[in-house]
Amino acid sequence: MSSAPLRLAVLVGSTREGRFAPTVAGWIRDRAAARDDLGLDVDVVDLVETPLPTVFPAFGQPPAADTVALLAEVSPRLAAADAFVVVTPEYNHSFPAALKNAIDWHGPEWHAKPVGFVSYGGLSGGLRAVEQLRVVLAELHAVTVRDTVSFHGHWDKFDADGDAIDPAANAAADAMLDRLAWWAHALRDAKAARPYAA
Repeated sequence: MSSAPLRLAVLVGSTREGRFAPTVAGWIRDRAAARDDLGLDVDVVDLVETPLPTVFPAFGQPPAADTVALLAEVSPRLAAADAFVVVTPEYNHSFPAALKNAIDWHGPEWHAKPVGFVSYGGLSGGLRAVEQLRVVLAELHAVTVRDTVSFHGHWDKFDADGDAIDPAANAAADAMLDRLAWWAHALRDAKAARPYAA
């Protein structure tokens, strides 16, 4: 049973100009880092700062050298993670193309690792995006946790410092992080005893 800190990757799924994602991602990053009892080592992977190509190589062929260079900015960080939090808005009842692209470029990086979600949007709060992400990530052998954080009408849910105004949001985040940490420990220990074969 490992006592090493859990490595948590916060994946920022929106790349739209004027996006709200950095506010939401900054909030969950700070919330996770403040949980001394969970011992989380948080790494924010922002798809604006680390863009990935959208053209895949022919099936079974290696990616081009420039593609390898771009992947090198993201893939090792996802591989090192014990758990993920995906921050996503909702676009047309689904999640952003850049997020799907980042997911599709990776396979083993997701295997037997837990994923939590923080979503935001209008009336739905991004929950339809989360439901679709669960189906996609199940195909990649990831384990999504039930508890999520959702901001409905997100524009007025944060103060000028980027803190959530409603205490219920903090409580929801803590519940999600508790579940995520439990699964991260359980799966990391299980993989140490018996490697996961997808």
